[in-house]
Amino acid sequence: MLRIKNINTYYGKLHALKNISLHVGAGEIVALIGANGAGKTTILNTISAVTPPSNGEIHFEGSAIHNLSPDVIVRRGISQVPEGRQIFKPLSVEDNLELGAYLRYRSHEKRKEIQQDKETVYVLFPQLLERRAQLAGTLSGGEQQMLAIGRALMAKPKLLLLDEPAMGLAPMLVQEIFRVIEELRSRRGTSVLLVEQNARVALKVADRGYVLETGKVILEETASELLANKDVQRAYLGKDKKEIWER
Repeated sequence: MLRIKNINTYYGKLHALKNISLHVGAGEIVALIGANGAGKTTILNTISAVTPPSNGEIHFEGSAIHNLSPDVIVRRGISQVPEGRQIFKPLSVEDNLELGAYLRYRSHEKRKEIQQDKETVYVLFPQLLERRAQLAGTLSGGEQQMLAIGRALMAKPKLLLLDEPAMGLAPMLVQEIFRVIEELRSRRGTSVLLVEQNARVALKVADRGYVLETGKVILEETASELLANKDVQRAYLGKDKKEIWER
């Protein structure tokens, strides 16, 4: 579904991504793991054209997208849930979801379909239904993360880019978020490219994973192989992390 080949991305003179190549298959969950500053978020931003690549190629469903604008990429079927959620706090839950479908409202025939998709989000996240008229900024951290995912789903993505969905959440809420991620894949066939600081929880739901270090891919294996890899265990799967996330 998604193939990245020899991508280089810069922030000014800083060489953030160095000849990155990776792929995501249809219906696959792929995890990106690595330390802070390894380039994980930059990969997502490069795919969605928030930070366009300097060179290299990105193909989605067989078509090049590395020269497209962010809105066109969303129309093609890629939605990103950014780090820190970035919901519209002064607006209601309902309005945030409506904005997620903004590009679809140009077709009047799709208004009924959009309403149905909104109800689907409420089925996935019943807490949002109870708070549909509430200002987004007054939601808890977990509810804001649910809203950020729900807003991205309103664009009907085939590929969902998730950046740190577990950040700052209690273990019980993390389990709920990742339950929904697995459900999106199993029931909708949605592909997911997942950035998650907690490697253990990410690899438990992923099919494959890539390990990044200073802007380079240094390892690609199945999720089970990465979980069993001694070097990965030492660097990212410490005993303290395991205890915290398995309570």
